[in-house]
Amino acid sequence: MSDLVVSLPPGGLREALGDVPGVEFVEWDLTGPAPRDRLDIAVPPYWGGNRVLAALEGVEVRLVQWQSIGYNGVQKYLPAGVPLANAATVHETSTAELALALALAAQRGIPEFVREGEEHLWSGRMFPSLADRRVLLIGYGGVSKAVEGRLSGFEVEVTRLARTARTDRNLAGDEVPVRGFDELHDALADAEIVILAVPLTDETRGLLDASALAKLPDGALVVNVARGPVVDTEALMPELRSGRLRAALDVTDPEPLPADHPLWDCPNLLVTPHVGGDSSAMLPRMTALIRRQIERLRAGERPENLVIGDWAGGA
Repeated sequence: MSDLVVSLPPGGLREALGDVPGVEFVEWDLTGPAPRDRLDIAVPPYWGGNRVLAALEGVEVRLVQWQSIGYNGVQKYLPAGVPLANAATVHETSTAELALALALAAQRGIPEFVREGEEHLWSGRMFPSLADRRVLLIGYGGVSKAVEGRLSGFEVEVTRLARTARTDRNLAGDEVPVRGFDELHDALADAEIVILAVPLTDETRGLLDASALAKLPDGALVVNVARGPVVDTEALMPELRSGRLRAALDVTDPEPLPADHPLWDCPNLLVTPHVGGDSSAMLPRMTALIRRQIERLRAGERPENLVIGDWAGGA
């Protein structure tokens, strides 16, 4: 008899996990009735949104294993008392890759060259480098640390800023200074490239509003791999239209960005459709995290990445 029951959405996770002795895997995408009255771990679909969590009402669930790092808005639908862990360790590498790709593409004019290439135009001209730029990382969690690690070979000057000023350690283990949000405007005034990787909270919603964007120097680039509402879209659009600022956005507000939204038509803009963590690296890392959570539950240990709810341990 299985001692743990784990629900998984349809797709590759079940095959990737294979057979785990003592674990019964059941397929459930949180639509329709629950396959069991009791689940040790429920893994919702990656693209299911927050609303699907309401399906857990009335089901005894020891742990919800979310497939994203961000979990803003889940408490509106998550039944009271159900613990939830986010997917830290899964998406940092892929999101950092995309942040760097967006910065490089925007700096070196790749979107313009691609569009001209489609028209068979050869129009060589100079674009700004990534090298020697002053880069401001807003947020200094796993994604920003991964971004910083990948920037280390590009000869940039990095400033770090987060909710609380502190001394932290980068991926190399070195102690580095982190400035607080109270210094946001001063830090923006000295930045040539801003990379946003903060969670969406009441404090970070609209963090880059009109007054903050106005502090950026002419020609600065805003890269957002956090959440769309961290940047005030209505304040950003006139800055793009005037040519004063540039942006590379993997996330937008609203999202998905409607086909008729005026942001699409702004110049100096590169948009990707929220694909930062969605790469071939996700499945093996998500699989490894679920395996670790299974072992922790078996041992009566606190799960990794617990961000909502308390953990009493035991079976």
